[in-house]
Amino acid sequence: MSSSRNILIAAHIIPETRAGVQLPAWQTALAEAFKDPQGLLSHLQLKPENLADRQLAQRQFSLKVPRHYANLMTKGDPHDPLLRQVLPCREEMVDTPGFIDDPVGDLQAKQQPGLLHKYQGRVLILTTGACGVHCRYCFRRHYPYQNGTATPGQWQSILDTIRRQATIQEVILSGGDPLMINDQRLEKMLAELQALPQLKRLRLHSRLPVVLPQRITPELLELLSSNRLQGVMVLHANHPNEISPELAEACEKMRAAGITLLNQSVLLKGVNDDAETLVRLSERLFEIGVMPYYLHLLDRVSGAGHFEVEPDRIELLKRQLLQQLPGYLVPRMVREIAGEASKTPV
Repeated sequence: MSSSRNILIAAHIIPETRAGVQLPAWQTALAEAFKDPQGLLSHLQLKPENLADRQLAQRQFSLKVPRHYANLMTKGDPHDPLLRQVLPCREEMVDTPGFIDDPVGDLQAKQQPGLLHKYQGRVLILTTGACGVHCRYCFRRHYPYQNGTATPGQWQSILDTIRRQATIQEVILSGGDPLMINDQRLEKMLAELQALPQLKRLRLHSRLPVVLPQRITPELLELLSSNRLQGVMVLHANHPNEISPELAEACEKMRAAGITLLNQSVLLKGVNDDAETLVRLSERLFEIGVMPYYLHLLDRVSGAGHFEVEPDRIELLKRQLLQQLPGYLVPRMVREIAGEASKTPV
């Protein structure tokens, strides 16, 4: 097994609940999320135009929007940049040349069920196929979680695989969204990972603090802060309007718990493809203690062609950000190319 590439491990772990046990507030909020276009549009006081197309698009990739996130949208504005990220539309059903189901090469890198190799020095575990919000541009919107993930019975084998590779120093929990896992399962996973002697860092990639900040509970903070591995949380905010007072409070608590906070964004047409928005995003992130990390060009996944920004505009935005922001607030603009040994700077 090559140690020169990352290992991507998919462990499809679904949060469990028991009858008669009261759900944590964040799980109750998830259960109350909008799951159909008509309900979301009605909440935003918008006419349900093109509803048949939207319902057809959501049968291909379901809608899921927590009410916290919906409440950050401007009512009566059909062009709200947050709404554009989550509302199914007819453009998703257009076959755009060059857009495919697996744009970053997850499947071609698969070595065994749930095990892929990508980058040196770190491993990525797909903890679950579940997310707190369904972003229409998601590069894993077509990922076969049902047959492409490791089973719970393979967890020990996963740990053994990591243990055998002395060059692996960092574990990345992704998904889906790793914070969709309940605290009991997460505690077990973290305890077993920190027992691996060569590991130094634990990184979580999560959109939940942005769309559902209730997930940052005292119990979760205790789990993360008590782990010997250095904790890094990579948030996913694309627009300054996503940075709510609740998110700011959650970030303050995570920083107090010793967790390093980074943000990665995706450049999206009609959402954040102008310098003013990107500048405000970096500045707002820094105000709440989060460092801009990556600005990803769109992964060319089937159904997301309408989000792609033209090359000339990308170059203009790159120059404008360098001119208008101090260097430490300029996110690294990158593209992920299947088979490459790292993200590719733009």
